[in-house]
Amino acid sequence: MSIPTTIPDATEQAKAATKAALDAGISRLQIEMAIPELKHQPIAQQFLELFSDKQFKVLFPDAGAAALARRDWDNPEFVVRGLGELTQTIDVEDELYLIVNPSAVEVDKVEALCNEALDQPVVLLNPQLEDVAVVGIGYAARQLRDRFLSQIETCYYVRPIDQGVVYRAYPGPWQIWRETGPDEYEHVQDLSSRPSGEDIDRILYGDAEIGSGETDAEGARAQNSRGKKKGLFAELQQFLRALSQ
Repeated sequence: MSIPTTIPDATEQAKAATKAALDAGISRLQIEMAIPELKHQPIAQQFLELFSDKQFKVLFPDAGAAALARRDWDNPEFVVRGLGELTQTIDVEDELYLIVNPSAVEVDKVEALCNEALDQPVVLLNPQLEDVAVVGIGYAARQLRDRFLSQIETCYYVRPIDQGVVYRAYPGPWQIWRETGPDEYEHVQDLSSRPSGEDIDRILYGDAEIGSGETDAEGARAQNSRGKKKGLFAELQQFLRALSQ
């Protein structure tokens, strides 16, 4: 599967990856489309058809966002509420929960719902649960990751970066793609897990090679490549604009 160049393409890929993960029995999964222009409610609406044969709830971070969704979706028959609105979050007849754009402020509520849901699938759409300013750093943050966040499968991920894109569509591997021209990318490497910033630097920019015995010319090229990283913001914005069309 190739990386998308429009938001509709990304959405269709995300839906296919979500269905594949659910069909494989994965019950805690997330979709991360790290695109600044993205509007979460219209994207969430595109996922509803995936669950049309199930009894499900759609949960938003707050009551206001849920009310807007109910209005824009013509007051659907399925439940659309804020995370804090339901006195009884889990219903034994529920077959799935879709949580839209939860932040680190709601991480405790999301974790509690996942613990209570047991085998009922929980799908997180564009979660932002690891805000350091909210969950902190050090031991508390590690506990949260080990106890909860590490249990969530990222079934779809697309994030534009300088000179490239980080991408994953379940059941495929994590991938790094390099920008070769306007709206043109080449596959660089597959990885078994989400790449760190150091992984990306090493793969795209060759930072791991600097100072390891390369020739003067090779070192100059590597330094030049790193310098270009900061100068390619305009091209990154061009990619984002293409995704938003």
